[in-house]
Amino acid sequence: MNGRAQSPDDGYERPGGQARIPGPRGAADDLDPGHAPRPLPSPLPLPEALPSPQSPPPSHAVLKSLLGAWALAACSAEETRAVEDHLTECAPCAEEALRLRDAVGLLHPEETLDLKPLLRSRVLEDCLGKRPARIPVPGWASPYDTETARLDALLQDFGDSEWHTPVRLKWFEGERHRSQRTTVAGVIGHLMTVDGLIATALGLDDPLGSEAPPGGPTVRTEYFWGASSYPATRQVREPWREQGHTLVRTVSFAGRGVAELAVDYGSFALPLGDAFLERAFECWVHAWDIADAVDYPYEPPSGPHLHRMIDLAARLLPSALAQRRRAGLAAPARGLVAAGAPGRTLHLEIEGAGGGGWDIALDSPGAKPSAERTVAEIALDGLEFCQLAAGHISPEDAAVGQHGDREAIRDVLFAAASLSRL
Repeated sequence: MNGRAQSPDDGYERPGGQARIPGPRGAADDLDPGHAPRPLPSPLPLPEALPSPQSPPPSHAVLKSLLGAWALAACSAEETRAVEDHLTECAPCAEEALRLRDAVGLLHPEETLDLKPLLRSRVLEDCLGKRPARIPVPGWASPYDTETARLDALLQDFGDSEWHTPVRLKWFEGERHRSQRTTVAGVIGHLMTVDGLIATALGLDDPLGSEAPPGGPTVRTEYFWGASSYPATRQVREPWREQGHTLVRTVSFAGRGVAELAVDYGSFALPLGDAFLERAFECWVHAWDIADAVDYPYEPPSGPHLHRMIDLAARLLPSALAQRRRAGLAAPARGLVAAGAPGRTLHLEIEGAGGGGWDIALDSPGAKPSAERTVAEIALDGLEFCQLAAGHISPEDAAVGQHGDREAIRDVLFAAASLSRL
């Protein structure tokens, strides 16, 4: 021993007695230049991934508890597949699922104007475009059919308390406004009793029965309101709506010529076609009154229907003016002419939807309007003219563009307001 420490690994001694960590050894092939390098062995194949264990299908009790959510379409995609697979195998659950689906259909309320305001018009337009109706509704009855349907849609959401909401009906009489307080149900009763004038003209049952008093709209309405010691309720909606359907159905099957049938209003008469337009106008006006009373928005009629209503009012103006003249409420005629001869004329221009131009004979209903003898012009917005004709605004308050004979303008404006009544 000479005092050096010997490493047990390599047999070498290190000065100072410290062991040395040897470097990496070369492979035998690398050290032998006479041999070629050996190829590396190919790697062993990796074991295939084991399939994940499948969760057991839900039990019958779990799937049965999901039937309610499935009927409401509230299940996830996985739950829906599981339930529907189960329904093909389990008859009791399949029957229960059908009952639940039927019950869900009863949970949906009736659709309202808020949801689909123009649904009825779009459906009718689409259906009629694909296959025209075998028995079409006459054009002059279409505004009435539409306005009664719109009012009925407004009423369908009313509760019992809303049917007793106060409504004030307004009209113009003589030189001043008149009004009558009633309820929503009272308004519908009023519409039903006046529609009864058309029903009796067509040979249908009178809604007031055999004891109906003779007379016009005011007499009939007051009789209806006073016939019972109890105020009208929501029960009036069904007979009013059924009567409207019957009127439209009757004139649709009646064929040509029925539009000229006279409808007696007591102090005057109208051809059936004009009477339907008058009833459409009043239905819209009173629907407007009801909507205002319950603070609900209500749209005016469509442009073509509004034009028909304005045209009727313009055609009635000469007669209304002559009636006011006979009562001493209008200026005397300045130049009477033979029937059919041109006379003094006022041109009425209605702007907006449903508007147009009309020439109004001033001195005689039988006179022929003449552009050469036009002495005055009036311009009015369509909705404002309708409010004037309904008695909702006074002639002095109407925003009118006017030119020409001031006396003729005043007389025509007051004549338009006098078209209104209860």
